[in-house]
Amino acid sequence: MGVSIVEVSPRDGLQNEAAIVPAADKLALIGALAASGVRRIEAVSFVNPKRVPQMADAEEVSAGLPRGHVSWIGLVLNERGLDRAIAAGMDEVNVVVVATDTFSRRNQAVDTDAAIGAWSRIAGRARESGLRTTVTIGAAFGCPFEGEVPLDRVRSVVARCADAGPDELALADTIGVGVPAQVRALAEVAAAKAPGVPLRWHFHNTRNSGYANALVAAELAGEDPVALDSSAGGIGGCPFAPNATGNIATEDLLYLLHRSGFPTGMDVDALLPLGERLGALLGHQVPGQLARAGVFP
Repeated sequence: MGVSIVEVSPRDGLQNEAAIVPAADKLALIGALAASGVRRIEAVSFVNPKRVPQMADAEEVSAGLPRGHVSWIGLVLNERGLDRAIAAGMDEVNVVVVATDTFSRRNQAVDTDAAIGAWSRIAGRARESGLRTTVTIGAAFGCPFEGEVPLDRVRSVVARCADAGPDELALADTIGVGVPAQVRALAEVAAAKAPGVPLRWHFHNTRNSGYANALVAAELAGEDPVALDSSAGGIGGCPFAPNATGNIATEDLLYLLHRSGFPTGMDVDALLPLGERLGALLGHQVPGQLARAGVFP
């Protein structure tokens, strides 16, 4: 049972927050996360700071990352972002291709076809530079503007993205509308259209279905490796999706996985103090519940 965690609170967790968090506080958060045993952290995004002000200090944060034990991931949307990620010494890049044209235009100012083209160019250049690549299919479970996303649409996007040879394919419930039946259906799509490519899942808990979806994804993987995105405290959301709320909380997810027989190599107790620290930084209580309820037994 090869379940691993990709911690996304420094990037997806913070990007939707109104309170700008200084680089020093971001690095303190990242250090605490690394101490919990997580080995992949999406630390920054190399995007236009005018559109995502929280990520304006991406280079400063990157320069302060402790190297050697964690694979550092930067999110990029175009080749300019890739240039910055390479210069910043990232180990991996995560490239988003949104499954619907309307959301793609809102998110990155291009339609899905253009985003697939950009991903293909980025994949080749990243590979030449020695970076691991993930392509994330955004809004794979539903779109805030177009509604239900037909399975055939996602199937086509996955197949075209797989042509560029990603090291990992991520399927994202960007707005938290997904249910376990969709996880099963999309796992079948990935197996058929991107055979042999390790899967990663990105769930939001907007409608309280994120943890059920994560457990199903872990169960479906069997002995195959699978990665689950999560965010300390459950913070996060997409700035370009109306009413977007947080990711599944890392500590809550670890409790669920460990009690269900899926070891992750992480220390859930080490994460519990982060909820209060994040709440103080952001000026509001975070959604995660385990820090308030405590572990059992």
